Amino acid sequence: MSTSAYPSTSTPRTAVIGLGAMGLPMAQRLAGAFPVAVFDIAAERRALAVEHGATEAATPAEAARDADVVVLAVRDQAQVDGALFGDSGAAATLKAGAVVVLTSTVGPEAARATAAALAERGADVRLVDAPVSGGPTRAGNGDLLIVVGAEPAALEAARPVLDRLASTLTVIGDKPGDGQALKAINQLLAGVHIAAAAEAVALARGLGLDPQTVIDSLSQGAAGSFMFADRGPRMAQVYGDDADSVEVRSRLDIFVKDMGIVTGIAKHAHVPVPLASAAEQLYLLGERAGLAARDDSSIVTVLSPRGEGR
Repeated sequence: MSTSAYPSTSTPRTAVIGLGAMGLPMAQRLAGAFPVAVFDIAAERRALAVEHGATEAATPAEAARDADVVVLAVRDQAQVDGALFGDSGAAATLKAGAVVVLTSTVGPEAARATAAALAERGADVRLVDAPVSGGPTRAGNGDLLIVVGAEPAALEAARPVLDRLASTLTVIGDKPGDGQALKAINQLLAGVHIAAAAEAVALARGLGLDPQTVIDSLSQGAAGSFMFADRGPRMAQVYGDDADSVEVRSRLDIFVKDMGIVTGIAKHAHVPVPLASAAEQLYLLGERAGLAARDDSSIVTVLSPRGEGR
């Protein structure tokens, strides 16, 4: 595939499909630099993007019709398939030379299957596997960590969009699936760190210590981690008077999905991941306890329920 197959422009026409916790701030960030069309099933989310200069579309197909770059920011592979190949899916209107940037965490095999399905359409459309990390605030500030697997020409076409969103862009390989593999390792560490933070806060409560004091102290030392410093205060908030107002920055069921991807690909690679497996079970317990739509910091209540503690 020659580079000329992909129109190169510093201001690509862009579509963002999926305006959830990450998709909306990414769309708002992109709309400050490029012509952006957006689609989400929720009208209020579309309206929030329009306030920042985006153009509203009624379907994924309409959003993608004139796009050079289509950004998928949906939850899982089922939503990827629906956004691209379902009724009024974007694949029906993708023009030759367009690139699809997959920012969701779906796993290597799913990314490769999506790339193959696009290639079968015969429209000279390629997938840029580019899962993102960093959370909504960093997405809105263009401060994301993005790991990429893509053909060089496709990556070049998507680079203005990726550079607008990322402060750290790592090209890990030249084919879809490579980015997902590195993102899975990221999620292994993140998921285990959140679970470890929950154990620490639960033990602090069991020993009669104030969780917030413990978090403030240990976050400054060798035992600290980004996840402990970030999730810890929300874990402490769970036990306060404003427990029901804990902001949902990352739903717990996202880690049910992501840790399942981690343990699945580890099994396929014959690599033992005992800590990741234990963390996966903790998130499954949280989901069973009705916490799926809560912030993932609420996992601490599985270990130390509200109303208990010394």
